[in-house]
Amino acid sequence: MMYCCCSNKWPTTSSSIIVLNLHQGYSSSPAGRRFSNKAVHHRLLSSPHSTQFLPLSDRLQPFPSRSKSTSFSLRPNRGTIFAETGREGWDFGRFLKTVYFFNAPPSPAKFFEFLIGKLSSSTSNEPEKEMGTSEIILVAGATGGVGRRVVDVLRKKGLPVRVLVRNEEKARRMLGPDIDLIVGDITKESTLVPEYFKGVKKVINAVSVIVGPKEGDTPDRQKYSQFGAYCLIQIKGASPEMVEYIGMKNLINAVEKGVGHRNGKLLFGFQANVSRELAWGELDDVVMGGVSESKFQIDPTGNENGGPTGLFKGVVSTKNNGGFTSIRTRNFSTPEDLSAYDGLELRIKGDGRRYKLIVRISTDWDTVGYTASFDAVKDQWQSIRLPFSSLRPIFRAKTVFDAPPFDPSKIVSLQACFYLMYSKFEYDGKLNPTFEEGPFQLPISTIRSYIKDPITPRFVHVSSAGVTRPDRPGLDLSRQPPAVRLNKELDFILTYKLKGEDLIRESGIPYTIIRPCALTEEPAGADLIFDQGDNIMGKISREEVARICVAALESPYACDKTFEVKSVIPFSEPYAIDPENPPPEKDYNIYFKTLKDGITGKEVTEQSPVPV
Repeated sequence: MMYCCCSNKWPTTSSSIIVLNLHQGYSSSPAGRRFSNKAVHHRLLSSPHSTQFLPLSDRLQPFPSRSKSTSFSLRPNRGTIFAETGREGWDFGRFLKTVYFFNAPPSPAKFFEFLIGKLSSSTSNEPEKEMGTSEIILVAGATGGVGRRVVDVLRKKGLPVRVLVRNEEKARRMLGPDIDLIVGDITKESTLVPEYFKGVKKVINAVSVIVGPKEGDTPDRQKYSQFGAYCLIQIKGASPEMVEYIGMKNLINAVEKGVGHRNGKLLFGFQANVSRELAWGELDDVVMGGVSESKFQIDPTGNENGGPTGLFKGVVSTKNNGGFTSIRTRNFSTPEDLSAYDGLELRIKGDGRRYKLIVRISTDWDTVGYTASFDAVKDQWQSIRLPFSSLRPIFRAKTVFDAPPFDPSKIVSLQACFYLMYSKFEYDGKLNPTFEEGPFQLPISTIRSYIKDPITPRFVHVSSAGVTRPDRPGLDLSRQPPAVRLNKELDFILTYKLKGEDLIRESGIPYTIIRPCALTEEPAGADLIFDQGDNIMGKISREEVARICVAALESPYACDKTFEVKSVIPFSEPYAIDPENPPPEKDYNIYFKTLKDGITGKEVTEQSPVPV
């Protein structure tokens, strides 16, 4: 009956939404249930504007606008429907505009149920589900000397592993038939299909250009494993530019959505010279017969630094059994994938009230919203962090215990609702302790995702000592390893390795870059020297490098560091261990704690480095 005045074909979308919600609840009190079928029917049929759709220009100011903020006042109730004595007129025209602003209204039957549904105020002691996310570690170059050892270390630790290899048969023969693998080539972007990397949150990259003896080698590359063979070497296969630079660019593009950026992802707001637009619309208690009203606008000088900020403001009233206002985004054109992050951070100026953030992963109009409440300190700019793990599945102010786990890769909308409710519930019958009727305003300068502290590396890369040396002035090349002396003859192998490192450092991904000296097949266990500035020479076990890679993933001290590493054992002395009395496992944090930020070896120095 209620849809006799408009089309019954509601628009649909496959998009995603995030919602900053200040109220999601509906009253379960006897007063709240007075909104009956008869009242809804009477209002709809008696509206003189039941077929009129009003413009939205006065409801939502475009995000890039820099026009001055204007004072808020309630708009005239055009299309008001007058009801029984003691109730305030209902603005049916505003109700229609609200419904049609958003991309995903419900079916008539479902929306009718939304308006008149009767809810129980009973609580439940059932435990809430934990909202977890997968953390697969991708090993690129998993069939190489370092890569296959990395896989072995991860498996022994019981960590989920996926490998990126070019040859599936070789990988399964070497790593086992049940290995989770991606067949792809980092030099060919088309082979790195995004779907293959779903669930990958950390990466260890052991891909390297292939170098081998000119006179040939055995199938197991035994000659290459011996340091003496390095005197007569050449590039095998793809060039250093394709592997170390173009390949690095392709790999970063393939995984960065999953591994994330240290500074998070801006979803809305103004930060430095960056801004992001979202189509916010008001979703007030007019949808259930109330008269509260809000608006969203841009204040060009409202943030803490005198720059622009979003401003959510309005008046909340409990008349007609209402009591909430909110702003909500339209459905995103594509779901927002925030699986790399741990939660959402809001930069706001509080007013002493309690708010809700609602995040939706379904395009349905009336569906479960994953919700968290927060208290905003009055008259103070503050950053509010809401972990995804704290989001509760809520439907009409009640916890939904059998809801699917929150999936941060499928966010479809944001809703921000100002929770001002008198004698109404927060969750499961609990009252909002900061309820207050009347005007409010909430400046919101940014909404962004974040990685929780302490931040640990998400991308560990095995590079090479010597990458900054080929063009270093005053360097005695005769004392340098073959790769440094023959950089040009080896198609500028170290030059492109350095360019690949720079791509990682500039990507914004939390990283560690390990530069081992000459790699050997000796066992791990010898004492180590960590250094920075790209000056040392020596040897180190591939097994040791693999262990360092895995340890770096869990260490905040290794985050955003570049360093070289070698064994204390000289080349002239082979290293072996007693299987009956192996050396104790190292605490690599002892080494990581000595590292400093910003040292790569590219720094300009007045004194020529002395090889160690």
